[in-house]
Amino acid sequence: MTGTEQEPVPTGTGPARPGTTEPGTTEPGTAEPGTTEPGATDPGVTQPGMTQPGTARPPSRAGSDQEAARRWRLVLGRYASGHLDVSDGDQRLDSTLGFLYDREYTARGHAVSRHGRGGGRGGAGTLDGSAPHGVDFSALTWLGEARSLFPRETFERMQVEAVGRYGLTDLLGDRETVEAMEPSRELATALLQARGKLAPSVADGVRRVIERVVEDVVRRLRPRFLTAVGGRVDRSRRSTHRVARNFDWKRTLRANLGRVDADGRMLVQDVRFNARQKRALTWDVIVLVDQSGSMAASMLYSAVCAGILSGLPGIDVRLVLFDTSVVDMSHLAHDPVSVLLTAQLGGGTDIARAVRFAEGQVRDPSRTVVALVSDFCEGGSVSDLLAAVGRLRSSGVTLLGLAALDETAEPVYDQGTARHLADAGMEVAALTPERFAEWLGEVLT
Repeated sequence: MTGTEQEPVPTGTGPARPGTTEPGTTEPGTAEPGTTEPGATDPGVTQPGMTQPGTARPPSRAGSDQEAARRWRLVLGRYASGHLDVSDGDQRLDSTLGFLYDREYTARGHAVSRHGRGGGRGGAGTLDGSAPHGVDFSALTWLGEARSLFPRETFERMQVEAVGRYGLTDLLGDRETVEAMEPSRELATALLQARGKLAPSVADGVRRVIERVVEDVVRRLRPRFLTAVGGRVDRSRRSTHRVARNFDWKRTLRANLGRVDADGRMLVQDVRFNARQKRALTWDVIVLVDQSGSMAASMLYSAVCAGILSGLPGIDVRLVLFDTSVVDMSHLAHDPVSVLLTAQLGGGTDIARAVRFAEGQVRDPSRTVVALVSDFCEGGSVSDLLAAVGRLRSSGVTLLGLAALDETAEPVYDQGTARHLADAGMEVAALTPERFAEWLGEVLT
């Protein structure tokens, strides 16, 4: 310790700084190609006491220590400025990371020194923003800098933390900047969770981000629903409706076996397609979606699935959102963006009340599906919930329970309540939206 007091270097208490590498480098704690961490081995590297013809000698220990110090400096940020220097080549990386993640330290009451962004080599602390190349960042210029420096996955994560964790909503106030953002489910989820705290001036930017994410999800999921739910394939009849989902590869192969060119390759001139059976009767699909605070990601996919289903023939969709109250959003089921911007995430959970509401919407029990999307963390009466499920099941209604999934597609739900629901007659599963399409298709056909 010198005569100048410094802030201690934190160990595991500071913010995680993702993507502290640039192309050609690796994350802290991982080995670059051709190098190894202390104690690790790499089959492509000559170890001490070993020789391999034509292979390069491993880097010196000094070189490895320098690279480790470089990585830790980028991870720790301004707290390490009194102990580790930032190379000229890393100034842009450090400034871009610091603009975002130094907010974590400032929020905890740590001062930012005029000399070296923290830790202080003398001088009073300030709250000045980060300044790459001597020019202060704005939220908008930071976005462009981060996009140019980091891989897409890292950039997407930084976007989410900028908006959802650190409140950089200026990013949403400029149309060109919004278009430059990488739409992702995580970003949409962060916006949905923070929407009630955002200023009216960024409402258009929020809508545009949600629109882009919904468009991407619809583009991915719609073909799965069309295939699974759009009617069963009738392989006994041929169709002149030439679409990919009706393609009959077996009959096409047999029809063209005798057609080959001089090199023996098949010439496909007769392409066969299957017909599809049409549904004679309409199915009612009632989608109950838990809108408590933990359900933002599931809310996104549920709204999109309801929107796709509402556009399919032979299906009448009712979309119901609930927490401790119940809101019928069926009039907006065709427009998932409006549903998401209307939903009020947060509050408690009264699943029994939502299921009782669904009871009142049933017209033909034998042709009705009630799909409950929830984490099954019932805040009300579990016995009332099970009684309502039992009544629906006894009447002939098909009941599907979809457990909530977290950001890594891992199920997060109350397993005890889920078991009780299954015992009462509800089929419960933790499925991706793609698998839900297949599951619903099996039920309807």
